Amino acid sequence: TDTPPDAINGISPPIARMQQHLNSFFASALLLLFATSDTSGAARLPFTLGVRDSLMIAHSFHNHPSFGPAGGMHGATYTCDVEFCSSNLVEGTNWVIDIGKASDILSAVLSEYNLKNLDEVFPNGEMTTTEFMCKIIHDGVAARIREEVADFRGEIRVKLWESHKAWASYVGEV
Repeated sequence: TDTPPDAINGISPPIARMQQHLNSFFASALLLLFATSDTSGAARLPFTLGVRDSLMIAHSFHNHPSFGPAGGMHGATYTCDVEFCSSNLVEGTNWVIDIGKASDILSAVLSEYNLKNLDEVFPNGEMTTTEFMCKIIHDGVAARIREEVADFRGEIRVKLWESHKAWASYVGEV
């Protein structure tokens, strides 16, 4: 034949190589998309209302060597963001949750820890990491939501900021 041996379907070799690279790129992109997608079946909740507060605590990590100098007693000032996420708005008000009620609940939960030594609040040697405190705050907010807000359905996301560079978070359903 008159077709060069490295040509594919009559396409010049440089174009053929570019097509092979593009095919490889798109296959990698699809693999990455499926590898990072949520396979739990949980639907994304499109409506979110967020509130913010802060708290100051003292705590230690009981001189555990993994924490280095932070293993001893030290203080922290956290910014706490809580997001209330729902698939629908409440009929009649078109809100996720009353923002004033959400702020009051967050403030009440944080008051249990604000200006306290967490080593005394959790006296059984718990490592009161930022991640641990996210779950504790989430559980406190969720309990109050169940008691005080009959019409909220969805998830609560708690994010504790240690600084503008570092944070931890916890998400759970209500």
